[in-house]
Amino acid sequence: MTKSVEVGSKKVNLIPFSGWMVVFVLIPIALVVYYAFTGVDGFTLSNLTWIWTYRSTLWLSVWLSLLATAICLLLAYPVAYMISRASEKVQRNASLFIMLPMWMNFLVRTYAWMTILENNGLINNGLRLIFGEDFAGLNLINNHGAIILGMVYNYLPYMILPIYTALTKIDNSLIEAARDLGSGGVQIFRRIVLPLSVPGIISGITMVFIPSISTFIISKILGGGKDFLIGDLIEDYFLGNSGVVNYNIGAALSLVIMVMILIATCFMNKFDKDAKTNGGGVI
Repeated sequence: MTKSVEVGSKKVNLIPFSGWMVVFVLIPIALVVYYAFTGVDGFTLSNLTWIWTYRSTLWLSVWLSLLATAICLLLAYPVAYMISRASEKVQRNASLFIMLPMWMNFLVRTYAWMTILENNGLINNGLRLIFGEDFAGLNLINNHGAIILGMVYNYLPYMILPIYTALTKIDNSLIEAARDLGSGGVQIFRRIVLPLSVPGIISGITMVFIPSISTFIISKILGGGKDFLIGDLIEDYFLGNSGVVNYNIGAALSLVIMVMILIATCFMNKFDKDAKTNGGGVI
């Protein structure tokens, strides 16, 4: 018997969606939970004790992700605001240029920054043309700053687009009414624009923080592998890059990331009560 639900005047079949959720969501999560709580002798909690061993790595991952998210927000909001106030043609072209780098492979984009930041890269070679060949060069790569730069560059569009979408949904009549009542630009932004753009901000923060905290390739390419992030540890335990393959510890670390992401999403949704009506919230 076909199960369906009415959406407006149409009936939507739930079986394809339910099957997709089971195969690609529930089963993978169940496997992660199974490996996280099992070992050679069956059920065990010992895999979770390894998390305390890597507490410094976990904290570094959270800290760098928060910094990258904050920088993305500071850069994205002015850009999104200016685009939302431009003409329709400018908005279309600007949106295209923002999404254009995302059409390129993630690895290629990250490696491009490596050629720019390294000692013989574009920046240092340009500085040598100015200061002479004896210039030692700036230390722009293999540090935390380079990792944050890689996160910001790769995930900035995910912050701009939700904020831009929320800003375009603001009714201009509200702003015009505020001006007629004598409100200045700062008051209009603080009392009208900023509150109504909160759903887009919440979506952008979530969409940047989640991939940032679980990233691994950026830290290897731009960080030089000096500082492991939690994503690097998970990759190593599953692929055995360090000579040790342990699905159980890798699954335990993955479970921790999943729980952290779930908590962060629930926390952000606390500030997004009107997300469904304003159209920019977290799903």
